[in-house]
Amino acid sequence: MDSKEQLNTIKQIKAISETGLVYAADPYARERYEELKQISLKLMAHMADSSIEVLQDFFMPEKDYPTPKVDVRGFVLNDKDEILMAKESVDGKWTIPGGWADIGNTPSEIAVKEIQEETGMKTEAVRLLAVYDKQVHPHPPEPYYIYKLIFLCRIVGGELKAGFDMLGADFFSLDNLPELSTDRILEDQLKHLFKLTKSMEYEVYFD
Repeated sequence: MDSKEQLNTIKQIKAISETGLVYAADPYARERYEELKQISLKLMAHMADSSIEVLQDFFMPEKDYPTPKVDVRGFVLNDKDEILMAKESVDGKWTIPGGWADIGNTPSEIAVKEIQEETGMKTEAVRLLAVYDKQVHPHPPEPYYIYKLIFLCRIVGGELKAGFDMLGADFFSLDNLPELSTDRILEDQLKHLFKLTKSMEYEVYFD
């Protein structure tokens, strides 16, 4: 493993620890995630030949520069042109599979991983269909500024089954869509993505 791979691995550990600190409610779990974060900072300091205090100031400035969060999703059709969707446990509604971008994975890798984890279907990324600025579209309001990357993915195997944190997985036609999780996807976006998929111009929509 070269130094770049080592640094990427350390960044992944740091990202996992910070995600844990955001979601963990148990004090013991939070303490373990904080320890993991400090270990990652120590490893970074060693690689950078710098002090841990400098890195802490770098990663946790008093006034952080705000940047958008990135949501990556996969658009998958079966041989009947039905859309692969997952039922969210958060709101009991349906969306195309996807989630937050993970440090250490490319965007297309995230789309493929999320599809398999949420629906059981193995896919390969074909091309980028769209980059949506969520605030430009009529999603419900939320505190984060979010970009949505949508990849067209092709089924290569797997078995349709809901992921451990999903309530269901199934295929739906455009004219018979289930109740959508509008925090994650809109009907107009599904129609737009379907149109882009069938286009022979292979354009990528943005904004």
